[in-house]
Amino acid sequence: MSDLPHDQVRTLLAVVDEGTFDAAAAALHVTPSAVSQRIKTLEQRTGRVLLSRTKPVRPTESGQVVVRFARQLAALEQDAAAELGLADAAAPARVPIAVNADSLATWFLPALTRVPQDPPVCFELRREDEAHTSTLLREGQVMAAVTSSAEPVTGCTVRPLGLARYLPVASPGFVERHLSGGPPERLLPEAPVIAFDRRDELQDRFVRSLMPGAAGARPLRHLVPTSEGFCDAVTAGLGWGLVPEPHAEPLLRAGRLRELTPGRRVDVPLHWQQWKLDVPALALVAQAVLATAAEALHHPGGTPAPGG
Repeated sequence: MSDLPHDQVRTLLAVVDEGTFDAAAAALHVTPSAVSQRIKTLEQRTGRVLLSRTKPVRPTESGQVVVRFARQLAALEQDAAAELGLADAAAPARVPIAVNADSLATWFLPALTRVPQDPPVCFELRREDEAHTSTLLREGQVMAAVTSSAEPVTGCTVRPLGLARYLPVASPGFVERHLSGGPPERLLPEAPVIAFDRRDELQDRFVRSLMPGAAGARPLRHLVPTSEGFCDAVTAGLGWGLVPEPHAEPLLRAGRLRELTPGRRVDVPLHWQQWKLDVPALALVAQAVLATAAEALHHPGGTPAPGG
């Protein structure tokens, strides 16, 4: 990539981050025509279409390679400036991270409080399902991700974090209305269910584990796209669902939820993937995340970590 002009590479990154050519021009303090010309020249140099001219603009597969390079270049330049004691090194190190909603709502924010803030670090969190966070890493949108994928993205390292445990639960009233006429294995596929969004297949996989050959959970499902809202919807009796253990346990103790299949829970393996770059801020974040995950998540063998 040494023959790619850095001003053109930075411009591509600005367009992707800002979403439009006009917004990128404002951020770079140049005219929109200058932005358009730089992108056109970069595409001619690479012989590839790098951007899909949608709203917002999206990088093509080739564009993702350049975006990833641009973001890595920016991180290395900032570290070099800090080591040289240049004036602009006082700006916070920017660390974009993709993380799933349940980790964000339980253990991940406490991990970030462990990251030293001298020099300051600016976190930019992108919320995405754990099965899809690695896509943002592959696209160059983030420097690191909490993901369910153990297969490293090209140019990244991967380390296991532990197991996020989910409990199949419902409110007592819901159990009486929908699940009191027989074993859960037979009744769950017909009961209303809560899902995070249309891509959430956790409840379907759980039903299929109880009843091999079943299609999954009932099509009558309520979509609630926040971790806290998901738990609230289950507690309110709108449907059953797999709730993160830290959210479910206090409600079980208070009698506001019932566990539907005691002893049968769902453990989702989580991994930490990050760039293979010597970026001090990223290393500090990784250290804090791994330490907190060791305490908060379960681990193979069935024994939770202290505080898990």
